[in-house]
Amino acid sequence: MTSSSDRHPARLRRSVLCVPADNARALAKVAALACDAVIYDLEDAVLPANKVLARDTLAAHLQEARRSDIEIVIRINSLASGLSEQDLAAALALAPDAILLPKVESPQDIQTVADILSENDAPDMLRLWAMIETPRGVLNAAAIAETGRTRGGRLDCFVPGLNDLRKETGLPALPGRTYLVPWLMQILLAARGSGLDIIDAVFNDFRDGAGFEAECRQGRDMGFDGKMLIHPAQIGPANDHFGIDKAALAEARSIIDAFALSENADKAVINLNGLMVERLHLDQALRLAAKADAIHQKGTIL
Repeated sequence: MTSSSDRHPARLRRSVLCVPADNARALAKVAALACDAVIYDLEDAVLPANKVLARDTLAAHLQEARRSDIEIVIRINSLASGLSEQDLAAALALAPDAILLPKVESPQDIQTVADILSENDAPDMLRLWAMIETPRGVLNAAAIAETGRTRGGRLDCFVPGLNDLRKETGLPALPGRTYLVPWLMQILLAARGSGLDIIDAVFNDFRDGAGFEAECRQGRDMGFDGKMLIHPAQIGPANDHFGIDKAALAEARSIIDAFALSENADKAVINLNGLMVERLHLDQALRLAAKADAIHQKGTIL
């Protein structure tokens, strides 16, 4: 895909699978999966006694079975855990595409890790993702997102963590995410205001296919780029729901073709089949077409 604004590389992130880094069987299955990104988890999915094992197991996996067609993200333990420095050192040695920081609550959390990466001469292409999963994180989402707009800012993506947020606020896990939607939209607005991607939270019951698809549709309509997943069975539905609608793609291509006509070269607004179409619609159409091309290159059927 073409680069997006604000120096953030545009990536396919329809399906983002979380895999425990200490689970060798789960790691081995990644080679055959059609997800766009994998989060190799050193945090919540790994018991305290297995943290060192997780780092070693992940290192062996990426050395033997690294894929170039998916985005590789490593979720480290929180800055307050006392484990983050060891996790960061291990992650840097493995050269992932991004590092996911859990429980981000302030811009300083992002800056602290960014400074560590700079001190260790991490390449500029190494990006940061932030999980927003506490009340303070939600309240500070806009300020956190702004760190991605600064010169040299590495922050590319937000991921809401609703399990922790429910725990911190006492909200029940109701169908349709009742009462959580306003907070999700607040996090999404903060991300978009700074040009960041945003991935929808996990759906906990991987056996409930209908419930998962309903939540995918909700997340897509809210404006999320994709969904964080906990089971391979969720990859196909996520790719479908966060993929490209054929009618929308046809409309996008007609807008691109219309503005490409010589008579429209100097026009800010054109009439297309009775509809007023502006240059901003062309920008949207170009992004949609680029996403469709990226999906096609992955061999996905639209």
